Parts: sequence; structure tokens; C-alpha cells
Amino acid sequence: MTDRRGERAMRGMPVLALALGLSVATSGAAVADDTRADAASGSAATSEVSVEPAPPDALGRLAAERVASMSVQEKAASVVMGHVPGTDSSILGAYMSQTGIGGFILMGANIPADEAALAQVTTALTTDPAFPPLIAVDQEGGDVSRLPWDRLPAALTLKNAPAADTAAAFAARAALLQRVGIGVNFGIVADVAPAPGEFIFRRALGTDAGGAAERVGAAVAGESGGALSTIKHFPGHGAAPGDSHATIPTTSMPKAEWTAADARPFAAGIDAGAELLMFGHLSYTAVDPLPASLSAEWHRIAREELGFDGIAITDDLGMLQAVGDPAYLDPVANSVAALRAGNDMVLTVVSSTAETAPAVVAGIVAAVESGQLSEDRLDEAATRVAEARLLLAAEGRGMSPCASCEPAG
Repeated sequence: MTDRRGERAMRGMPVLALALGLSVATSGAAVADDTRADAASGSAATSEVSVEPAPPDALGRLAAERVASMSVQEKAASVVMGHVPGTDSSILGAYMSQTGIGGFILMGANIPADEAALAQVTTALTTDPAFPPLIAVDQEGGDVSRLPWDRLPAALTLKNAPAADTAAAFAARAALLQRVGIGVNFGIVADVAPAPGEFIFRRALGTDAGGAAERVGAAVAGESGGALSTIKHFPGHGAAPGDSHATIPTTSMPKAEWTAADARPFAAGIDAGAELLMFGHLSYTAVDPLPASLSAEWHRIAREELGFDGIAITDDLGMLQAVGDPAYLDPVANSVAALRAGNDMVLTVVSSTAETAPAVVAGIVAAVESGQLSEDRLDEAATRVAEARLLLAAEGRGMSPCASCEPAG
């Protein structure tokens, strides 16, 4: 666990200890006997009672225990982040309770006119405050901004400003999300894009590896305590030209060149404590011809070479399906392949309906039963997701949105 993730877990431990009745300590080993002795001598009996925080690994242990008690169906559902349009609280609540999925991404069609109405949406999505789903949004600011009231500086401005400005902007942005009950921001673009004509240029936080790394680290630090940070689009959209919403951008960049340049912003974000890493549908043919989202080798690199220990999540698998390649037309097969490669959560948005998530869940269950996907791999993924959900619960994020939280800055 990175330092920042450890610090967040420790902040949540006292709350978690109280909620679960853990580790209640007193000032003496035999308080009752001491009290009787004090009373007999006529002295006033006093004792100090304190609640000791659970140990640093408590969230991980509780997550593992929770997953161990789940059925394969429940574990499969927990690693799916789904989407349906609309703002009707009853429909959204029913979708979450009936599917049991572990996350929901808010798109423009889910965003009502004001904060109060959006808070009602996220409350409806949270069917169990003690184990809240990962409610996510693409809130980069600027060109990609789901919340119309976010007028904070975005990448196009921040890439030419000191890194401290990036930290301040993302701290304020995270506060906006916290106010309305959104726990995860898919908002930090770690791609290196030097040329204005590139697809990702306006959204990238730097035009060179050093500048991007500095600002990505600052953005993650800024969001700390307000939202779980996601850095994207690993291993880097800048080196792979093209729009991944319509094609699979491809590059022949050698691994050594990637390590020296495009890897640096991701390494900085990971070192700063980013909780999620989004894998793009990008093909670096010198490493693996498969899209990184389906590549076991790119997941190995993220874990073993960059030290990432959080949730690996796909970019929208509906985008991969929309490319039209016959190899990627089956959304269920794509989801199983993504989990097998090392993703902990699969995301479906484009062409997603109320039937998509249940179909993906059923496909994951079938893959486990047939041996196509090992249950150990599913357990690993479900445990990482469960730990993040318990962290949000320990911070009180599954309760009513923070109406008193003010944007920073």
C-alpha cells in the first residue's frame, strides 16, 4: 500500500473501529476489580476508556473476509461498474439493488440541474451505506466535465501554470464531488501530448514527460481526502495517436523509450497514491499487440515495475466493442478477457442498457465455472474493490453527501 493509501486507511480506522466494535481498550486489565477496591476504600473510582484504531491492514483483512463470504455471483457483480442513463432515483436505486454491481459511472444524462438534485441521485445509487458502491465520474474539467457548475481551471490552462495550481484545482474539484456523494474521479489525464493537433492534447496535463509527471502527482495529492484518484489512460495515449472511442490507437514505441518518457507521469501518480489506474484500449506493439486493457503484460508492468497496488480498471469496454473488430464484438468475452489480464473492475458505458451489467455478471460466473477465469483471480479483483468500498464507508462516504463541504481554494 502506498503512503497516501495507508494514510487514508488510518484516518478511517477510528470510525471503522467504532462501527464494528473493534479494539476497545481500558486503562487497566482488571477495571471491575479496581473499581470495587476504590469504592471499598472510599475513593472515587475513575477509569479511562479509549477506542484503539484497528491495525493498518484492517481494511484489507475485512475486505478479504467479506469477499470470502460472497457467492461467485456476488463476487462477479462486485467487479462490474455499470451505467444506465437518467436521474430517476427509483429507477437508479432498483438498478443497483437488482444487479448488485460494485460501481456506477455517472455520465451527462445522470447529472440534474443542481448539486442538491445530484446528491439525491448518488443517495439512490447507494443501497448499502456500510458498503457503498464506487460512484465515479469523468470530471477532468474543461472539455470533459460532467458537472456544469465546475468552472475550475482544467488541463489546457494548468499545463502552462505551476504545479501548485494543479494541486489547488483538483483539491477544489474533489470537494465538489464530495459535496454530492461521488467517491471516485476518473479525472487525471496522465498522457504526454506535445502537439496541439493530438487527440488528447487539450486534456493532458503536460506537453513533456517531466511537466506531465509533476502535474499528475500534484493532481493526485490535491484530490487526497476528497475523492479516490484515477490516472489514465495507461500506458499512455499520447504516444499512440488516434481516438480510442473509434479505433485502437497503435504505436511501435520501444519499451525502453516508453519507460524513459510516457511512463513517468503514471509513475508519479502511482507514487503520489492514486487509488485507481485506468487501462486504455491502446496497442504498444513492441510490448504486446493486444490493447493494454486486455494485456497481462501491461498489468504486470504496472504492478511489478511501477509498484501500483490499487484497482486496475478498464476504459469503457463499449468503446472497444464499437471499434468493429470481430475479435472485440462480444462485451461479455471482452469483460472476461479484461479480468483474466489483470483488471480488477470492468467498465461498460457505450451501448450499455439495464441488461448489459447482468449479462456481464452471468458471463463472469460462467467463465469461473468453466475454468476460463480462475476464482482466485476473481477473488483478488473483488477484494481490491471491496477494500476501496470499505474505505469510503469508513470515511462516512456511504452516508448522506457532505452538504457542508466547501470547495477548496
